[in-house]
Amino acid sequence: MASSRYAFRLRVKKEAIEAYDRAHEHVWPELLAKLKEVGISDYSVFRRGQDLFLVMRTSDFERTWYALSRDPVNLRWQAEMARYFEPVSDLKPGERFGVVEFFFCVATGESYCESLFGC
Repeated sequence: MASSRYAFRLRVKKEAIEAYDRAHEHVWPELLAKLKEVGISDYSVFRRGQDLFLVMRTSDFERTWYALSRDPVNLRWQAEMARYFEPVSDLKPGERFGVVEFFFCVATGESYCESLFGC
């Protein structure tokens, strides 16, 4: 099954940037294994100041997030990370996080994607 890219954004508290960066220097091996197990083939975090842009590649976004939402290792990591984040102020109804909509991919020349994300 082909995978697609999905992106979302978060914002780190100004006073928590260094701690957040340090935490990601030592991501738990069991969490990395779980991310692969649930179908995430690539997961990158980009930061500019307080703004984070997270990009992942998976074949079934809903299945992946369902599995992670029930995994004790992921839940423990998310609880640790939650203290570093500011609330996302502009979530749309039903959103769990600030989804960044795909609209162009140079690899395919695609300027709009029938599915919500990816290329």
